[in-house]
Amino acid sequence: MDNRDEALKKIKDEVISLSTSPLFAYRTENKYLPVIGEGNHFAEIMFVGEAPGKNEALTGKPFCGRAGKILDELLISIGIDRKDVYVTNIVKDRPPENRDPLPEEIEAYGPFLDRQIEIIAPKVIATLGRFSMQYVMSRFALEWELSSISDIHGKVFDAEPNGTKIKVIPLYHPAATIYNQHLLGTLKEDFQVLKTLI
Repeated sequence: MDNRDEALKKIKDEVISLSTSPLFAYRTENKYLPVIGEGNHFAEIMFVGEAPGKNEALTGKPFCGRAGKILDELLISIGIDRKDVYVTNIVKDRPPENRDPLPEEIEAYGPFLDRQIEIIAPKVIATLGRFSMQYVMSRFALEWELSSISDIHGKVFDAEPNGTKIKVIPLYHPAATIYNQHLLGTLKEDFQVLKTLI
């Protein structure tokens, strides 16, 4: 087993037994699974969403519902196979009623995402949604660039965590297109930008 596989499995094991998480009781009461992430452990692109929904919590797989189908179509539109990227969320357990993640939940799970980024070492992080955008950009000392997602979606930001060059591109969450159809065209355009980065 590769070191990356082992390191990522260790994260999974730790999240499964994270009884101090504010979402641990909700997960176990509902027999949900934590959603750690999936894809290529050597991916050049990592997608970071916010938190799993019900479908994800039932299967343990990220982006497997309607939003996941949209993400798959967007990847196909730029000639990238989903198995070649890595897909995860900041929060690894489903919040009740699919509500937005709370600051204490982001705080509890954020360090696991930090480790995933470090292990996989992607060239590009595409954030999906505003919570992901805020977390990743703040983490990489880009908070001074932060604005509303409607202002900075599709823009590329350069960061150098630990001296390693990485590009961050904020994107709308695919789920947003379910309720707002015109955002799909915007996301398709932003994915064309994403294609130029690898």
